[in-house]
Amino acid sequence: MARSLQLKAIIFDVDGTLAYTERDGHLPACNEAFAALGFPIRWTWEEFKALLPIPGNAERMRRALRQLDPPLPPDELEAAVVRLVELKRQFYVEKYAARLPLRPGVARLVEEAVRRGVRLAIVSTSDEEQIRALLRYRLSAWADAFEPILGRRAGVKTAPESPLYRRCLAELGTSPDEVLAIEDSEVGLRAAQAAGLPCAVIYNDYTFGQDFRGAVLVARSLEYFDLETLGALCLGGLDAHDGHRSL
Repeated sequence: MARSLQLKAIIFDVDGTLAYTERDGHLPACNEAFAALGFPIRWTWEEFKALLPIPGNAERMRRALRQLDPPLPPDELEAAVVRLVELKRQFYVEKYAARLPLRPGVARLVEEAVRRGVRLAIVSTSDEEQIRALLRYRLSAWADAFEPILGRRAGVKTAPESPLYRRCLAELGTSPDEVLAIEDSEVGLRAAQAAGLPCAVIYNDYTFGQDFRGAVLVARSLEYFDLETLGALCLGGLDAHDGHRSL
């Protein structure tokens, strides 16, 4: 019989954490939306990477439109942002989500969590429809196990006091010392910390080198971990102020 786990729930970020969505999903969907509305904007991957610290594609698109010459009137600019976001979401859900690779170790860890009764949830800056499309295509057997799913429509993930993480914790009905947040970036780590949650950072090529001080674990992949190991490493009483474990 499997031992009882200290870890009761995992809260996943999505973009760059569950799957490699940015380069092969969000970027081409944004560029396709720009082209569909006739805007002469086409981001390269290097340009898009530089925009990733800005939460949400709506603000990234807004900044790009402000640089057009001649500039758009403010009301036209905001209407264009709304339409761009709608089109981008449609392209992402209908065309790109099915193609996106999960990060190594994600499917195995999700399957183990479901099997052992560990709750799964999502807190993300992405739109809920996009999140559910990714789950439907890439984690179909366990998509219904993620609850709650709190994305852009639920609020601002990076807002002060981290309201989405706090809401997620309340809906899970668990205490922070039984829950692990998994993020890929410094901004995500800070959002989890603001809610008092231990956070493991599973970095990727474009977040490598960011400031991950305060994370309970920093590693390049989830493929090295099972639930027992994550619980022991991340909920084992390591003081975040003293540093983190890096693998």
